Amino acid sequence: MNINEARTRFAELRANGGKASSEELDEIWAALETVRPEDILGEWQGSEFDNGHPLCGQLEAAGWYGKTFASVKDAKPLVMRGENGELYSHTELGKGEASLWMVEFRGEVTATMVYDGRPVFDHFKRVDENTLMGVMNGKDLPGEVFGFPEGGPLYYFILESA
Repeated sequence: MNINEARTRFAELRANGGKASSEELDEIWAALETVRPEDILGEWQGSEFDNGHPLCGQLEAAGWYGKTFASVKDAKPLVMRGENGELYSHTELGKGEASLWMVEFRGEVTATMVYDGRPVFDHFKRVDENTLMGVMNGKDLPGEVFGFPEGGPLYYFILESA
């Protein structure tokens, strides 16, 4: 799959509710361009692909809005929308916040958010200038690190510049 095919398929999956197999998401991921931490600073609204991961639907149900990268050393992985509509960083669920690093994942070095208090890495690749594809990886994943049962595929998600 080339990058144009990956972008087209990414858009089709999103338009159809985000249901996708892990294999298809892996193919799209492999075709996308890596990014540097400095290039993704800002506020991002999140959504997910439904590939059967135990987290699918759980973050949205908890009020997940997205992520904020104020600087490479100041990343907020779990920005939530409270009952009053206000956005806040859910440091309890994330056991702190995070920072951005260049980390090798699947043979490529790309911007990666490293959680401060959990053995979790969110790797990012660029779909277009306003959209990132993310994949959560880490020790005891998938699922178990956030209190969900272990087992199943990796968790894939989408970030759009807010």
